[in-house]
Amino acid sequence: MNHHRFAPVPPMGWNSWDCYGAAVREEEIRGNAEYIAKHLKPYGWEYVVVDIQWYEPGAVSSQYRPFVPLEMDAYSRLVPAVNRFPSAAGGQGFKPLADYVHSLSLKFGIHIMRGIPRQAVHAATPILGTDATARDIAHPNSICPWNTDMYGVDASKEGAQEYYDSLFRMYAEWGVDFVKVDDIAASKLYHIHLDEIELIRKAIDRCGRPMVLSLSPGPAPLEHADHFLKNANMWRMTDDFWDLWPLLLGMFERCEKWADFAGPGHWPDCDMLPLGHLGIRSVDGGGSDRWTRFTRDEQLTMMTLWCIFRSPLMFGGELRDNDDWTLSLLTNEEVLDMHRNSFGARQVYRENDRVVWTAKGNDGSVYAALFNIGDDPAEVAVSLEQLGTDSPKEARDLWNRKNIGAISQSLSAALPPHSASLYKLV
Repeated sequence: MNHHRFAPVPPMGWNSWDCYGAAVREEEIRGNAEYIAKHLKPYGWEYVVVDIQWYEPGAVSSQYRPFVPLEMDAYSRLVPAVNRFPSAAGGQGFKPLADYVHSLSLKFGIHIMRGIPRQAVHAATPILGTDATARDIAHPNSICPWNTDMYGVDASKEGAQEYYDSLFRMYAEWGVDFVKVDDIAASKLYHIHLDEIELIRKAIDRCGRPMVLSLSPGPAPLEHADHFLKNANMWRMTDDFWDLWPLLLGMFERCEKWADFAGPGHWPDCDMLPLGHLGIRSVDGGGSDRWTRFTRDEQLTMMTLWCIFRSPLMFGGELRDNDDWTLSLLTNEEVLDMHRNSFGARQVYRENDRVVWTAKGNDGSVYAALFNIGDDPAEVAVSLEQLGTDSPKEARDLWNRKNIGAISQSLSAALPPHSASLYKLV
């Protein structure tokens, strides 16, 4: 599918949500972009994503202020709040900020909510390229359960496609490379939103600029996998993921179910990496200003699972506060090479508290990820036959960057609770 070429490998970058909630400011976007350019770009990290409510002048945390005035142009389109994004003054939108991110040889992304602003609907403001107004295309009964900014768009109404077309043309003019669309990928009424996904797909295809399309939140329904593949580049398998062991434990089952649907241009998404300094202005996930609550073993488990599964990688913490340990998780070339270039990831087995995953390398190598998901130390083992090979292999421990010698029959590791080991066999 044509849009799959926009994300041939899983996207990697930074998103403002985990540390700044709805209240990120321009200087924080620029500062994190500069950190990526200096420390992470050589390793494949490239996207800088402004998360939710950049159009809300009074946003102070991850708690939304209901029914407040939002910054909007004359054609029912939300625009950046100038008090938070000064370079947007004079109707420039995100173009100056995107230009700055691009000057660092990085890519710029934004979050949007599905639908059309309620304030536009109430005021019946015009839609560019049509005689219809915001009120004409709104679906007032299609609302987000946790945010009051938008009504859904009724795809059957004249002007619906024109609205989304005008929106994405504006984003193209700004220089947007990545769009995360929220309140669209999971709902008990999910079928209502399929039409809006298709409106967005058409709008991106018509806007004249390649844009990666990310759908949130999750869990995305597995029965609609084909629809996601046809329309998006990545979609969330989970609700918001935070630094809590039960959420990480639950991801093993989600990855097993979605493994067959990952491939060039279409990536089931484990959600963000809640690492480093989190919650600076976000109170979601049961915490406030903190360092990640994951232990180092749990951080290795998360990075190992995300990378062998080939989830998109979006770092959530304030990058400029990273310590050496956190940076080391993001700059292991051998692990990231597996993330970019492996294929055929699958769960080999899950028995009690022992889990093994494998994937193939494009150089004929085999990867093996061994996990202890229990609360006690455990020995985890896997045979070469289970890994799909019967010839002896030389094994390398990727996280510790050391060779461990020849493996003739099986690979094993003594693992602490909640920990993982990752090996490449050649």
